[in-house]
Amino acid sequence: MLSLSLGPVALPLAPVLLLIAVWVASWLATRLARKGADQALGEVAGRTVIHAALLGLLAARLAYVAIHLDAYLATPVAALDLRDGGWFAPAGLVAGLAWLAWRSVRRPLLRRPWVVSSVAGLALWWLATAASGLAGSPAWPPVQLTELEGARSVSLSEAARGRPVVVNLWASWCGPCRVEMPVLAAAQQRETAVGFLFVNQGESPATVQTYLRQEGLPLREVLLDKGSTLGQAIGSRPITLFYDAQGNQVDAHFGILNAAALQSRLRQLRPGP
Repeated sequence: MLSLSLGPVALPLAPVLLLIAVWVASWLATRLARKGADQALGEVAGRTVIHAALLGLLAARLAYVAIHLDAYLATPVAALDLRDGGWFAPAGLVAGLAWLAWRSVRRPLLRRPWVVSSVAGLALWWLATAASGLAGSPAWPPVQLTELEGARSVSLSEAARGRPVVVNLWASWCGPCRVEMPVLAAAQQRETAVGFLFVNQGESPATVQTYLRQEGLPLREVLLDKGSTLGQAIGSRPITLFYDAQGNQVDAHFGILNAAALQSRLRQLRPGP
């Protein structure tokens, strides 16, 4: 499952899990500190965990932008668009733990609550991520799709044809899909080593063709998923998935995908020299 549905609203699961893990770690630090000290120190312990998480997120974002600086230089404002999901987790982990270590030197009484709560929060986040499937899938989802042109039934592995591919689940009624579609269409025209599969969720061929014509989108490799089986299989729709040539899911993005974020992910897929 890659997103969480709350009525008509869908939320990306990854930040929800991270928020829960940070809250649990903060709560645990507060409780442990109160047992060994006073009420005021308990509040300090909990707040410090929150501060460490915020510092870690800032470091993770800055590190990601620095790694992919050339992509963000083309559109600098994209560096402020946190919806693109660009984070370098190791940098965030180091920054957050370094902050807690420094605070432990200043507050020795809180060292144990911070160590225990940090380990618990990281373990909860890791286990929840693994259980939800956010860590990636080792194989293509076993679904059958229909080509828009030709109406031939194909599986995802057949459509990929041994290439690394970007699989975009979309629908004409989806606002974020409509915003990001020109970016994906331009990338399909430009890329030669990476394929793009546009998998429409639940709409008729006539609806899809009318939308593409009206928007002037010269898409190739458009596939129809009448029963939205692919979205059900991965636990989210719409979404953009990134698969290597062996069919392993190496990344996933929920929400609007801007040009800088797309370029940074394509680097993971392009074959080496």
